[in-house]
Amino acid sequence: MNDRTPLSAQPLAQLLTPEGRALLDEVRDTDPARELAVATRLRREHPAELVSAALGQARLRQRAVAKFGAEDAGRMFFTPNGVEQSTRASVAAYRAGRLKELGVTSVADLCCGIGGDAIALARAGIRVLAVDRDPLTAAAARANAQALGLAALIEVREADVTEVDAAGYDAVFVDPARRGGRGRIFDPEAYSPPLSWAIEAARRAPLAAALKVAPGIPHEAVPGDAEAEWISDGGDVKEAVLWFGTGQVTTGSGTVPAIRATLLPGPRTLLSRGLPDPAVRPPGRYLYEPDGAVIRSHLVAEVAEQLDGGLIDPMIAYVTADEHRPTPYATAYELTDRLPFNVKKLKALLRERRVGTLTVKKRGSAVEPEELRRKVLPKPHGTASVTVFLTRVADAPTMLLGHPVR
Repeated sequence: MNDRTPLSAQPLAQLLTPEGRALLDEVRDTDPARELAVATRLRREHPAELVSAALGQARLRQRAVAKFGAEDAGRMFFTPNGVEQSTRASVAAYRAGRLKELGVTSVADLCCGIGGDAIALARAGIRVLAVDRDPLTAAAARANAQALGLAALIEVREADVTEVDAAGYDAVFVDPARRGGRGRIFDPEAYSPPLSWAIEAARRAPLAAALKVAPGIPHEAVPGDAEAEWISDGGDVKEAVLWFGTGQVTTGSGTVPAIRATLLPGPRTLLSRGLPDPAVRPPGRYLYEPDGAVIRSHLVAEVAEQLDGGLIDPMIAYVTADEHRPTPYATAYELTDRLPFNVKKLKALLRERRVGTLTVKKRGSAVEPEELRRKVLPKPHGTASVTVFLTRVADAPTMLLGHPVR
């Protein structure tokens, strides 16, 4: 049984019947190793297509727990693409909260997918028009609104978003498709719909708008009238958002739209102050690894100023300092050694210090961490743990050893 097997609208409709819902409850906790046996037994009493759909949906729900939590995932309906591309619930809730703070009471959610963002918006008390052109995806979004008791606030419409009139809504949220038949799409104009269309739709919104884009979007692709926000959750960068209607901030460069890095849970938000690049200095006692959202938003200078630190290399986003200053925007490590890159020396040092657990991080190095780990620590020498940073200092390949500051 494969949870990537295409689900059509017909099996989804069958899953919404009393028989389908009962079958979903029965297969909820099925061990993947037993699916064939379970399917064989259930097909004696239920249509084969319905059994396959139920088992496939059970697998999708299990995968969706990481994004939606066990309670919601256990009631929602998913497609394979929907699980992969939907917004994590914590991120969607944060974005809905920002829109609520802006005074938004209604949103046109264009390219709504299975409804993850629409659900968060409705839970914030915002009325939602959720639009998707794919019949199955729209059907799943409608089923999810009903399953979570939000149908009164979410209207789902199957349509091409470029043909939808959003004039009656306070705000627009657009989540263009960023995957094609060959995988991820990196050119914003190759999104579906193109980013340029989404920007124009955002500018027409009466109060505010938010456009979800890939976190790797080039800064030069950000419109001059848009705020750019990079969001991480639990240390993993999840997305970037282009905001319209959120106002401007004053920096050393004047009054400009904000650039921010937001870390969840929290939220904790770091705003750009237009600082110049930090000075470069030799590694001190501490090394700080900025959160990915900080790096993506080009706010390493703001973190370095907080830490009274500098960069170990002008092209490497590691900050070093002589004192430890706790910050939510970077992970601190206390350094013990600085060595030129040398596999034999590292292997000997790990043996001497009875290291059993080795964490390898890299930035500015072509060496693969797993490959190095196999070479220098084929088996544990003891119970000590070490973190090694493969990086560059003064443009020279360097190994920095240390451990996280607790």
